[in-house]
Amino acid sequence: MLLNFFEKVMNLKNIPRQGWKDKLQIDDVESVAEHTYSTTIMSMIYSDLHEFDTEKIIKMALLHDLSESITGDLTPDKISKKNKREKENLVMKQILSNLPNKISKSYYKIWDEYQNVSSEEAKLVHEIDKLEMVFQAKYYYDKGHSREKLRSFFQTANTEIKNKYLREILSKLSE
Repeated sequence: MLLNFFEKVMNLKNIPRQGWKDKLQIDDVESVAEHTYSTTIMSMIYSDLHEFDTEKIIKMALLHDLSESITGDLTPDKISKKNKREKENLVMKQILSNLPNKISKSYYKIWDEYQNVSSEEAKLVHEIDKLEMVFQAKYYYDKGHSREKLRSFFQTANTEIKNKYLREILSKLSE
């Protein structure tokens, strides 16, 4: 059973971030695993600096896109939020069923909290997820991709990031 779970985790290395492929028309884009790693590190640092529950935040950041190991990276222009949520919840239950009940239930609780943005930790990880996206957009901009093709990523982050410290970083990235 653990073998199946770990295979799903490993598969994230092979799942491209679809938004970059669609908007920039390039094949060599970051993987979901790369995105998850950056999001987790950023979440851990912010959590430690601002005295959140860092263990919970790290788990949440690591789990936040795990369902994509089966669904792929579903973008808002291809599926409704409601359908995406339903699909990801079913898949996450399937993935976590490969773990012992003791941890599977606690991981699903953290996943559900993230999905429903029902805690301060979940709000933070959602916002850091968007901030990480802007770091990646800036990377692609620095590699020569047009500001116009990247504009929607910056706009999404600007709309969704409310935390004043994260907005300061966003502001510097957007210059």
